[in-house]
Amino acid sequence: MIMVTPELRVIIASQTMEVWQHDRLICSYEVSTSKFGTGNQEGSFRTPLGIFEVCEKHGDGASLNTIFKGRKPEGEWNTQSSPVEEDLVLTRILRLHGLERQNENTYQRFIYIHGTNHEDTIGSAASHGCIRMRRADIAELYEIIPRGTRTRISIK
Repeated sequence: MIMVTPELRVIIASQTMEVWQHDRLICSYEVSTSKFGTGNQEGSFRTPLGIFEVCEKHGDGASLNTIFKGRKPEGEWNTQSSPVEEDLVLTRILRLHGLERQNENTYQRFIYIHGTNHEDTIGSAASHGCIRMRRADIAELYEIIPRGTRTRISIK
């Protein structure tokens, strides 16, 4: 049996991510995209649209509370050691690379799919451009998504 790489579909309007294999929906997750809307401009803090691929994966075996800075583990998050308002990259990172002219700067913008310390905002537009997930959800997704996975981010 030939295994086919799944495809991710992020839908801004519903703040969801779907995992598809062929024409079959495998699973879906609530996410949080940018509170500033969509766009591809450097420094805009907007979530880019279009077709991407997962070009890097970071966090193999890390705990759900691992803090990443510069894609390197930098300790453990807890509410006593880190201010709640701080926007942390936690658990795992799936780094995106844009495959279209309109979004080719996505890699340089450091747009990730990652865990967050703001799980209460999942399901609403609240990020600074990245796609945030609950820590347990990104850990689960990380295990089923290989590098090279196509990712489509669209309004609907």
